[in-house]
Amino acid sequence: MDYITAKTIVSQYIEKNPWFGINYNMNIYKGCCHGCIYCDSRSECYQIENFDKVRAKKNAVNIIHKELRGKNKKGIVGTGAMSDPYNPFEKELMLTRNALQEININNFGVAIATKSSLITRDIDILKEIKSHSPVLVKITITTFDDELCRKIEPNVAVSSERFKAIKELSSNGIYTGILLMPVLPFINDSVENIRNIVREASRCGAKFIYAYGMGVTLRQNQRDYYYEKLCKNFTGENLVKKYIETYHNKYECASLNSKILWKVFVEECELNGILYKMKDIINGYKSPYENKQIRWF
Repeated sequence: MDYITAKTIVSQYIEKNPWFGINYNMNIYKGCCHGCIYCDSRSECYQIENFDKVRAKKNAVNIIHKELRGKNKKGIVGTGAMSDPYNPFEKELMLTRNALQEININNFGVAIATKSSLITRDIDILKEIKSHSPVLVKITITTFDDELCRKIEPNVAVSSERFKAIKELSSNGIYTGILLMPVLPFINDSVENIRNIVREASRCGAKFIYAYGMGVTLRQNQRDYYYEKLCKNFTGENLVKKYIETYHNKYECASLNSKILWKVFVEECELNGILYKMKDIINGYKSPYENKQIRWF
């Protein structure tokens, strides 16, 4: 494991953040080895060299300890935006686990985004945080099919393992749901896939599913990598040709089935009692704490 120097890790306070109501962001690791073929973090605008190589930030836990103690406002600390906090190295390094302990000790809430089932290791700390502050876990699931999952997300837990993690987290009272994004045109943009994900989420006790439209965004570098993997992993399907003919160099590539997919998604969520609107999700995990002295909204 290579370590990089960081002067700061926990961001400045964000008031009324529309993205899951998160007030602070932190990334303990840089880069990601999951190998997801569509990852936006590969985009040139983020300037992350050797993106597939995970590096940890030196003295991360000490920096987080000092920064949380110095914050004037309590709030929700988000992690997982640019690098999965539960990469394979976390199993031994336990930097994310130690950071959660700091969040707990200092009475902050937490919102975690991950594709890894390793998060279940830290249920004990998440329950401690939940006793005083909001806790939100978002597990990304893009396909119900494990074989397809291995093609588009090759180096991380398959979807069935992530569903098991959702079930374990939910059964322990952790407010858990799914990030259903991206929906890849010509690959996982089927009615069957959307229905299966929502129904399995319901069976596993998920509280919400958030889908940011029904498509994928592609930028420079990211697009090149994505097309390369489409050629390699979907031989003979002419997917790159389909993308170029359909979307050219557009940033937003909505599925040609986006309207019907969204209709099915909403119908299935409402039928199964699963939240899908951002404001309802934020209210769902924060509202039990609104009578306390700390303002979570």
